[in-house]
Amino acid sequence: MSLKLYAFSCGEVTGDLKGFLDGEAGRIKVPVPVYLIDHPKGKVLFDTGLNIGLRQDAKRLLGPLAENFEVDLPPAADVRSQLEALQIDVADIHYVINSHLHFDHCGGNALIPNATVIVQRREWRAAQNEKLQRMGTYSRHDFDHGHKILEVEGEHDIFGDGALVLLPTFGHTPGHQSLRVRLASGDVVLAADCCYFKQTLEKLHLPEFAYNKEQMIDTLMMLRRLQSDGAKIFFGHDPEFWKTVPQSQAMS
Repeated sequence: MSLKLYAFSCGEVTGDLKGFLDGEAGRIKVPVPVYLIDHPKGKVLFDTGLNIGLRQDAKRLLGPLAENFEVDLPPAADVRSQLEALQIDVADIHYVINSHLHFDHCGGNALIPNATVIVQRREWRAAQNEKLQRMGTYSRHDFDHGHKILEVEGEHDIFGDGALVLLPTFGHTPGHQSLRVRLASGDVVLAADCCYFKQTLEKLHLPEFAYNKEQMIDTLMMLRRLQSDGAKIFFGHDPEFWKTVPQSQAMS
């Protein structure tokens, strides 16, 4: 079976460093990764990056988060433009997997209108919480576009062949999930925000805030076990790690 993985950055976000590593001072600019997996049974996106509306209306779309986060989404950086650069029509995307429903991971969902969105059931339900929406934790502008939603619970094999397996990695949010991709060269785990940086995994250095830090630690210990078994962890927003990832080139 021939499986190809593509990585590209759909803009950047600048925020307080303590939001990524508790106790650290200053600000940091981080990439917003999006991944395309070309599987023989269908093309799959893991996360969709930022909402293109942020270019003109960031204050309204981010709500309370606008006080902390600055976004940079150049014209060719949104998920649709990145796919077009690879000569892929958005209509050909079979599934969109959202690691979770924060603005920088599902903001491009509207640009992929025909796909089925796969999300953990507990994450989908948390995103409907009006209090969390008022706080800016979740925004319907990013994820509520009439897609067919496949709500899963826990581990889920996308095509039933072990090539793409969703892993429950709760803690950052109630229903965060990561994706194990079984390439010919070895397993890759697209961790997303359960593990922001390499330092997060090595030192168990958590962010200032999380839905459940005990669950985050459990998740990180699972990632360590996967890494010791040979898997390569793709960290969620690590600028230094991201420099080592081939951009818009097939990994197999």
